[in-house]
Amino acid sequence: MTIELTGTVKGTVRTHTDETLKACWENALLVLPDAVGGVVETTPARARGLAAAAFPTLVFAHGSSGISDAIRSFARFIASTCGWAVAVPDSMQTKDRITYVSPVARSEYEAVHAMRSSELAYAVKALCREPWSNGLYAVAGTSEGGVAAARFDASGLPGRELAKLIFSWSCEDNYHVQAPRSVLPDDLPVLNVMSLTDKYFSRANPYLDNDRALGHAGKALENNPNAAILLIPQAPHTLLNLPVVRDAAASFLKRAAAEGAAA
Repeated sequence: MTIELTGTVKGTVRTHTDETLKACWENALLVLPDAVGGVVETTPARARGLAAAAFPTLVFAHGSSGISDAIRSFARFIASTCGWAVAVPDSMQTKDRITYVSPVARSEYEAVHAMRSSELAYAVKALCREPWSNGLYAVAGTSEGGVAAARFDASGLPGRELAKLIFSWSCEDNYHVQAPRSVLPDDLPVLNVMSLTDKYFSRANPYLDNDRALGHAGKALENNPNAAILLIPQAPHTLLNLPVVRDAAASFLKRAAAEGAAA
């Protein structure tokens, strides 16, 4: 199937430098648990004198619209409920960074995905030097950020990856990637959460460009006994704060932290 590329692309910056990666991290949304069951919302640059304890960290790759109110709300929930730090690198710190309105050529999406992947790798290396990190982490992402999370490879990086949480990305061939290229080891706990009618990554999308798509990561995870897939009827694309999603994510991270501490 050939789809009509009716979207638009803006921005000229397609590759990070050390300086732009540092800016994405230093200005990340950082939510830390506090001593009374609440949270402190800050950035890594401002947090180094605040933390009196070290936490496992959820490194979260935001979607194409940046650090939205939905992501802030989800981060506060995870920090207060699970006792995890949540760090969301801010890709939008990069001036004139490539952005898009779909559908565009796969090569354009891949330029974005490469930048997002480098942000996650930098974040994991950086967080393991932060006083509020205990070196244990999980990687998560939603939509565009879900691609980066699915592709994240912990090999050769410091710390220990406990789990992946992939929201609103199906880990399948479609218009959004040249190939999925997911890194989902069969012994790594993975949670994939999708709307049954996701407007971008299910067959509800007229330009999906995959007539056999499942609309979830079932194929990618078929040999992983540590994986779970949550499909939600009538859910929107941005589904992080639905009660059933919050409950599933919190349960998943609590179990990952307990197993990580016991290992």
